[in-house]
Amino acid sequence: MARRRFTREFKVSAVKLVQEQGYTVAEAAKSLGVHAGSIRDWLAKFATAPGDGAPSGEGAMRSELRRLREENKRLRLEREILKKATAFFAKEQP
Repeated sequence: MARRRFTREFKVSAVKLVQEQGYTVAEAAKSLGVHAGSIRDWLAKFATAPGDGAPSGEGAMRSELRRLREENKRLRLEREILKKATAFFAKEQP
């Protein structure tokens, strides 16, 4: 049987399942269809290099804050566009 290779994104998402969503290593492994030892290895690898993989600790808070600020900015822009569109179409109706 050929050895399976996983992308970095897949490994990071597996680590996030355990670290952020509260899955046990066994649950995450079963859910993803990989060996639990692989997830343990990925946890060790990405936990020791916070800038190199899944963020942890203060880095996780900063990245989440950055993501939320970007999302907030996008949502505010969308809201303004919708407000202008509503005003435009309200003027056209008799």
